[in-house]
Amino acid sequence: MTVGNRHDSQCAASLIATVEPKCLLGDKAYDADAIREDLHARDAVAVIPPKANRKAPAAFDKELYKARSAVECTFNLLKQARRFATRYEKTLRNYIAVVTLGCVMLWLRI
Repeated sequence: MTVGNRHDSQCAASLIATVEPKCLLGDKAYDADAIREDLHARDAVAVIPPKANRKAPAAFDKELYKARSAVECTFNLLKQARRFATRYEKTLRNYIAVVTLGCVMLWLRI
């Protein structure tokens, strides 16, 4: 969990280091050479569309990239709950509890 004004790609390397990914599905914001090199060194596939300003755009699997929609749709459903979207909880523990409850409610379709 990071502060709200910090971009997710800045802490992506430390997060990726905690797992053994086979592939990483990310949006254009994660199109950084450092992330791609780290994934390549770990024999993981980077499924990240290239930014428009890249001189040599990297190829990516468009069919596998479509799987990101499931994650995006889940976040969209969670953001419909005002408490999740505005983050009223001040502590990380309480916020994680709200996220967990939201996911359980989605899973149970309550």
